[in-house]
Parts: sequence; structure tokens; C-alpha cells
Amino acid sequence: MTVVTRFAPSPTGRLHVGNLRAALHNWLWARKHEGRFLLRLDDTDRARSTEAFAEAIARDLAWFGIAPDAQVRQSDRFALYQTRFEELRAAGRVYPAYETQAELDLKRKVLAGRGLPPIYDRAALALGDAERARLEEGGVAPHWRFRLDHTTPILWDDLVRGPQRIDPALQSDPVIRRADGSWLYMLPSVIDDIDMGVTYVVRGEDHVTNTGLQLQMFAALGAPAPAFAHEALLVGSEGKLSKRLGALGIDALREERIEPLALAALLARLGTSDPVEPVAAVEALADGLDFARFGRAPARFDMDELRALNARTIHLLPYEAVADRLPEQIDAGAWKAISPNLERIDQAADWVAVLSGAIDPPLPADEDRAYLALAARTVAEIDWADDPWHALTTRLKAATGRKGKPLFLPLRQALTARDHGPDMAVLLPLIGRERAMERLERVGL
Repeated sequence: MTVVTRFAPSPTGRLHVGNLRAALHNWLWARKHEGRFLLRLDDTDRARSTEAFAEAIARDLAWFGIAPDAQVRQSDRFALYQTRFEELRAAGRVYPAYETQAELDLKRKVLAGRGLPPIYDRAALALGDAERARLEEGGVAPHWRFRLDHTTPILWDDLVRGPQRIDPALQSDPVIRRADGSWLYMLPSVIDDIDMGVTYVVRGEDHVTNTGLQLQMFAALGAPAPAFAHEALLVGSEGKLSKRLGALGIDALREERIEPLALAALLARLGTSDPVEPVAAVEALADGLDFARFGRAPARFDMDELRALNARTIHLLPYEAVADRLPEQIDAGAWKAISPNLERIDQAADWVAVLSGAIDPPLPADEDRAYLALAARTVAEIDWADDPWHALTTRLKAATGRKGKPLFLPLRQALTARDHGPDMAVLLPLIGRERAMERLERVGL
């Protein structure tokens, strides 16, 4: 059996981190099993779905490093939905209902006042043909509900939550089609999963009840259901469900200069006890994905953790992976030298002046001026073919008796105008003899 997963966003808004987590896990699961990953745009809501949002979803997934093996739109599949709908209608598994929204709201209020769950009473099933005809002649168009089978509990073994049980008698028959003929989410999703051969559905735990109802739809259509994995929802670092997470989209992450690899490495492991480690390629996360390792407690998303992971990810990236985002003055050697000190790729530009431009070092202490002048003369004398930094500091230590911070810090400040930075043994050859002499002479006696 070929493993087939799908990510099915509605193009009614931009993706956020919760969406990306679901997309990533579906994509990784398909890659782990050498299967297929599908992007399905659930655009049945014509009033809210836009082409701009559809294009943004594709761009955001591409930025994230996820490429679907195929892409479809539900708006192109209405004929298929109609065919399967008629099958269910003929089998008595869907039925028309004529209550207005106001009437349904009133029924729910009455039930709530009696301390009862707000379950639809199936009043529409008691209508005869003549009554239905009278309503429709009066201009009342029906919406359509899927008739649940109340005789057998709904059972399935969830890949994350374990054995699940839902009593269908405690659920309302779900509305699957509006009075204007447009489709709601529930039935088209099932029809598509059958038609596309989807074998695994990975989504948030807020869909658990939907899954139970949809399992009866799979059975009514005579098809096996996919395996389901319902993941705990993300929470903010403050420990409560964070409204900000719903708005934390790709644009905000780009403004933070977050690397897609860093975000993927974090989202792949959130909700497990597995350590979150940086990776050099998103495909490397596939082998470690195991839904049995995900807990049911809410998964904590922390931007500070992501920023720290972003820095660690940058330290792993080879020059070839970032060359098109670097200033032209930063070559492979310079990248190797400065990357361990970067938190974001754009910070590489801060080192251009240190390597090849003009800097403004701090004025040295009086006791350091003669020392730096000696360093300038020593720079001119040492062999630069091997390890000029250690050759320089070894001579200066022998000549002055300095060691530790008094030996190294004045040199770093004079040569880079910074107190901290890359290993000077790597940096000094990039600065070069002439530039190093000029900088040391400028601050020395």
C-alpha cells in the first residue's frame, strides 16, 4: 500500500505555525514511507476563498521547503460530490431539513435551559412529502444533513490519542450542504480522501469529533477510512492557549529572519520528549517522526526557543546554501569564519567592514598604546603563510609578559572594533597583513 497524506487548508487566510506543523508532519510521514503528499485547497466557501490566499499558501509551503506531489482544488470537483451525494440520498443517509438558523438557535437555547446537550432533534425526518413540498413552494430551501447511525458506537485507534469512542446518539446529524447548494467541509473531505487514496490524515485534536462523524461517512460510501493522528494543539510560552499563534504567520517569521529549517526542526518535535536539534536539511527529520511519541498535553511553542534554534541552524549551513543571500564580499572562507557568531543570516553584512572596509575601534587605554604599536611592528615580521594569529600572540606574550585578556582583547578591539566575535585565528588571515598593520598603527603610539 502506498502511503498518501494530504494537507487541506482553506484559502480564506494565510497559514500560521499551527497549519505549518500539520503540513510538515503530513509531508514528513509521506517521505518517511516513500509515499505521496498532496496539497488540497478546500475552497468550497466561494465567498471567502480567494486566489490571492491560494497563491500565498503555495508560496509559504515553498518557503518552508515542502513541495506537494500533486495539487487539487475542491472547487474543481463539485460534479464528483454531487454524484456521491446522490448515492447517499438514495440510501437514505442524507435528508433535507428546513429549519432556519433562528429556529435552530431557539432549539439549542431551549435544550440548554433544560440542561440538555444541544443535539438536533431530527424533526425534519418526521415531515411527509406533502409538508416538504408545501415548505419548498413557500420559498424555503432545505439544507442537508448526514443521518448518523445511532446503533453502534464509533470506535477507532488514533495514532496519537490511542483508542477513541464516540456515541453517535449524542451527536447532531451534521449539516453537509447549505440551503444555497454550497458544500460544507465534512462530506467533500471524505469524498476526496476516498478518491485520492489518502491513507493517513494528520491534523489537530480540535477535529476529533469531526473524525468520528466522518468515519460513518466513509462506511456509508463503502470505503475504508484512513488512519488518523490528532495532535495536541500548540500553546504559547505563557502556558495558555495563545491567540498570537493564530496570527503568527510566515510574514512575521520572515521579519524575524527565521530560517525555514529552524522552524521545521522545532515543529517536527514539539509535543514529544525528543530533543530539538538543528538539521541541515528538512528531509533529515522524516526518520525520527513517530506519532506514538507525541503526548496529549498541549505543545508549547516558544519564540525564544525558535530564535536560539535559528542561530544553531545557521551555524550548520554551508556557504553554498546561503551564498545568494550574502554580500558579495563574504566568500566561503569569510562565511566559515563568521557564521558561528551569527543569529541571523542578514547579520553577515555587519562583518563586511571588519574584513575589508574601514572600522572605528575604541580608543585604547594608555597602557595599551605601546603594546599595540609593538603588535603593528610584529605583524610586519611574522610569517603569514601558516597561522599568523598564534605567531603574533606568541611573540607578544614573550616580549611583554602579557597573557589572557590583557594579551588578546586590545588586539581584537583594534583589529575588529569589537569585544567579541569569531576566532581571531580564522579572522586575521581574512583581514590580511596590510589592513592589520594599518589598524594597529592607527591606535598605537
